[in-house]
Amino acid sequence: MASEGSRRGSDDVQGAGFGGLLRRHRREAGLSQEGLAELAGLSVDAIAALERGRRRAPRAQTLRLLADALRLGDQDRLLFAAAARRDADTARMPLRQPPVPTSELIGRSTELTTTTRLLTKRVTRLLTLTGPGGVGKTRLMQAVTGEVGDAFQDGICWVPLAPLTDPETVVPAVAEAIGLQSRLAVDIAEQIGRSAILLVLDNCSHVLAPVEDLCGTLLEHCPNLSILVSSRELLRLSGESVYVVPSLSLPYDEDHLESSEAVRLFVERATARGYDPAGQLDQVARVVRRLEGMPLAIELAAARTSVMTIEELAAELETSFGILAGGSRTLSPRQQSMYGAIEWSHALLTPAEREMFAQLSVFKGGWTLGATAAVLSGVRTRVEALDLIGRLADKSLIKVVRRGGVARYYMLMVIREFAADHLDAAGGVEATAERHARYYLSLAEEADSRLRGPEQGEWLDRLEAELANLRAAMAWAVRTNSVAEALRLAGGLWLFCCLRGHYSEGSQWLERALDLGDAPGLEAARAKANLGAGTLAFLRCEYDAATARLQTALTQYKELGDKAGTAMVLQRLGGVARERGDYVAAEDLHCESYDLYESLGDRAGMAWAHNHLGFVAWLRGDLEIGARRCRRARDSFRVVGDGEGLAWSLISLGTIAQYSGDLVEAEGLLQESLALSQRLGYREGVAWSLNQLGIVERRRGLTERAVHLLDESLAEHRDLGDRWRSASVLEELAAVAQHRGRSEYAAFLLGAAAEVREVIRVPVPRIEQPDYEATRTAVESSLEPRTLRTAWSAGRAAPLAAVADGYPPGPRPQDRARDTL
Repeated sequence: MASEGSRRGSDDVQGAGFGGLLRRHRREAGLSQEGLAELAGLSVDAIAALERGRRRAPRAQTLRLLADALRLGDQDRLLFAAAARRDADTARMPLRQPPVPTSELIGRSTELTTTTRLLTKRVTRLLTLTGPGGVGKTRLMQAVTGEVGDAFQDGICWVPLAPLTDPETVVPAVAEAIGLQSRLAVDIAEQIGRSAILLVLDNCSHVLAPVEDLCGTLLEHCPNLSILVSSRELLRLSGESVYVVPSLSLPYDEDHLESSEAVRLFVERATARGYDPAGQLDQVARVVRRLEGMPLAIELAAARTSVMTIEELAAELETSFGILAGGSRTLSPRQQSMYGAIEWSHALLTPAEREMFAQLSVFKGGWTLGATAAVLSGVRTRVEALDLIGRLADKSLIKVVRRGGVARYYMLMVIREFAADHLDAAGGVEATAERHARYYLSLAEEADSRLRGPEQGEWLDRLEAELANLRAAMAWAVRTNSVAEALRLAGGLWLFCCLRGHYSEGSQWLERALDLGDAPGLEAARAKANLGAGTLAFLRCEYDAATARLQTALTQYKELGDKAGTAMVLQRLGGVARERGDYVAAEDLHCESYDLYESLGDRAGMAWAHNHLGFVAWLRGDLEIGARRCRRARDSFRVVGDGEGLAWSLISLGTIAQYSGDLVEAEGLLQESLALSQRLGYREGVAWSLNQLGIVERRRGLTERAVHLLDESLAEHRDLGDRWRSASVLEELAAVAQHRGRSEYAAFLLGAAAEVREVIRVPVPRIEQPDYEATRTAVESSLEPRTLRTAWSAGRAAPLAAVADGYPPGPRPQDRARDTL
């Protein structure tokens, strides 16, 4: 049937909008809206929306369906399509605009650049910003919408979903945001059509299922549409790109506090509250580090500066995050406190997820999949544990870090406190803590058997990663008076503490375990604990305490008939004698140790005995014997794969070459030992290597390089508590100072070294005495007696920590008087 519109001419048709033209054709065809909808296969609401102009850009498929249902001729079809194009070209949908930020965005330049590129370059059509509550996803999305407007010619539509409580209201809310009244996703798709729009869906976690369905429909039917989503949980749709919004950057050292995004945010928010913390950035850094750079937590903490000092705030946060509340009353409850932000996610968990979430709070410093399966109740297999971990990670309650081929899982500290409160409320703290402690006890004992072979570095790293959990396990054993567990755990970790420089902490663990009392069947564990306690006391130069513990261990091992344990104790006693300058006793003890290892066929033990005998030899000046012993030790250590032993044999051989005058060979050996020690994280090896390399450079006359190496060595020895070696390094620094003509400073350093030696009652090692005497003689001849006494006394009075702060620059001529400090 020819339409009346075609008879009236094209000008009349062009003056009518598409909606009016559709209505005219429908009436001429004698159809109601319901009849046309049925013939075209569309909804009645879609027909009504088009006729009333609520929908202004019908898709080509919709036009064909309508034209077919109305039986339009070719001319009418052309005019029909032209009217639709004119409406699409002259009108834009009344989109809900993004909110205007009320404050400046602090930092986020990397995040903004990355997310903007993903959207504007069409790398993805669905971008999900995810992360825990309070990390700043919404604020970042606001900034993104401000950057990408030109890339979406038909506009940006912002849909806040946080206020919704009923999943059925998601589609109507999105429809309303684009100027449409509908409860059907297909209607929204038809309204958007081919429009180039960015649809922003903010806070989707609690209505995830309907959001997934809606996004899937829209992406399928709207080719020019892009969607930006913020959610604590992923949508898991095909084509989804995920960007995990990180916390704000923390200050990585005290010289870069002002460049930290977290510090800047705190300062800006505190200043807005009337409190200027610019002069207390060290305390601000303490606060933001505790809050791990979480923007909401930082803003809530900064708000407290209206009634607290930053020092008080920092101290309060060390014990609890409960003060992180009091946000603006205009914000939603989830934004008024960190508890509210976490509760928002917690409420969405299943009962199994909530139980696991609470129990995970027992871990400190992260955990692995194996630990999860072993510690958590209700988890029967690793697969079940992995599934639950994945669900919590998807909900941004835990984060995953992949390093060295191992995935570790972490909770932010504020989230962990929330989870711990729930575990406490459920009455599950003690049972979970016991399972946790027993798992880490088994780990420590397994590691102890692996720390002398080719897997040494791997297991040292593994224990270092679990150090916070090991501390928690040890605390549980002491708190519950679990004698056996405490002894086994501390005894299993003492070698790790030696190699990684945890001398003081390892000593405390062992002493507390030994003080818990005795119990039958623990004789071997107590002997091992006494050996460890004596070794760590020796490394801290507490020789009397070390000797007492080692003699006790020696008696216990002999009563047990344990030759290997006896041989190791003899080695440690030989070390005490060596540092006290009794080289004869040291050699006798190491020879006795060697004989026991030889009787056991223990190749590694024999190598250690050779190494210690070589060490004694070169300390007393027998360089040839020392070299022969240490070369045998080195070759054996290479075979058995003992990294610590290899590092020590290389240090000894490098030192022997240095005292023999072969500085090239010495440097090569010492650089090798330094690299190996650094790779293992073996701090004593690093400190010794730097010490001897500094002497090499001093002998070459490269005093600036020597000072740098010796300062680093002194700092390491000081931090370890090794005063015996600290004294030697101070004497070497004095030699450098004298070489530079700074005799007063050299006297100051010699005085400091003399005080250290007097306190721990040890002599200058025999091999070092010629250099020491030469330096002292040169200093004494360069200074007036009164000046010498003053500088020497100042050095003796100075704490080692102050002396070790670094080598001061040389004075200008007019500042010669300052050279005494």
